[in-house]
Amino acid sequence: MMNQGRSVFGKAGSSFFVLKPNSMKAAILKNLHEPLVIETTQKPNPGPGEVLVEVKAASINHRDVWIQKGLYPRITTPIIPGSDGAGIVTEVGDGVAKSWIGKEVIINPSQNWGDNPDFYGEDHKILGLPDNGTLAGYVKTDVKYLEEKPAHLSFEEAAALPMGGLTAWRSLMTRCRFKEGDRVLVTGAGGGVALFAVQFAIAAGAEVWVTSGSDQKIQRAIEMGAKGGINYKNPTWFRDLLVKARGPKTGYFDVIIDSAGGPGFAKLIDIAAPGARICFYGGGTGNITDIVPAKVFFKQLNIYGSTMGTEQEFADMVQFVNEKQIVPVIDKIFSLDEAEQALRYMDSGQQFGKIVLSI
Repeated sequence: MMNQGRSVFGKAGSSFFVLKPNSMKAAILKNLHEPLVIETTQKPNPGPGEVLVEVKAASINHRDVWIQKGLYPRITTPIIPGSDGAGIVTEVGDGVAKSWIGKEVIINPSQNWGDNPDFYGEDHKILGLPDNGTLAGYVKTDVKYLEEKPAHLSFEEAAALPMGGLTAWRSLMTRCRFKEGDRVLVTGAGGGVALFAVQFAIAAGAEVWVTSGSDQKIQRAIEMGAKGGINYKNPTWFRDLLVKARGPKTGYFDVIIDSAGGPGFAKLIDIAAPGARICFYGGGTGNITDIVPAKVFFKQLNIYGSTMGTEQEFADMVQFVNEKQIVPVIDKIFSLDEAEQALRYMDSGQQFGKIVLSI
């Protein structure tokens, strides 16, 4: 916790600066298409029903890159980005039990979902825009968006969990109604959400297969417990995967979790089992094209879109992580001073797992 009685010396890059009482260091996006800058700024004050969390670690998401590039709706600057964070509650606002002070927590970034579990309401927002996010020494949030940090996770591991874990959980468990015995395919293994889907499905007892454009990433997924995988850069990947995955129930998949969309989505229709559930949470390769309607309705397929999740889903996801002792996959840890380098690393697409900042 920051010393309130005197100035504290901090370091940004190679130059020292002074953190005055009630100030903090933060990574700030001042203007679109510009690098993040590390500056001191006012520490937030928790209002009624809110808490102040001293951020120990944060992780970044593609959303942070899209905001920086101006590829996200209703962007306002300056803004402190960052949707994922873990830390310690240091202050509470009116109406919040003081027993929260000192607790190690993770923050649900999906806020104001609303009363309809099937779709978020008009007031739904994600931490890090329009409100300041987690790439800072402190962040404030409503107490109802806190869950106690799983004890088996470090702050860095816990910070990797919220957005990716919640998106994967809703896609797999809620939208695709995963059940015991399902064979699961996760595309694009290497990204944060995809790896959480792999981990959750394996922990739930599924036979899991993956696709990736990297043979090395496929092998790493197998080492995590996946049954096998195929490189989607091979033009016949979908037929090859059916051959490789052939077993007692043929090689088709009951549940498919996808992040790519694009022309390749039509091939997922071909390898889906009758009655399968397909859920996509991203569109990294563009618009979905070339789907043959008859393949969908004759196979009675269910195709869903998903993003983020409800407060109950976040709590259920954290409970599952606790019960199964799941540890998020971290690719690389940067310091807060290196926030801009971390964004560029994410933008390069090299990672296998989450990119984390130690605050």
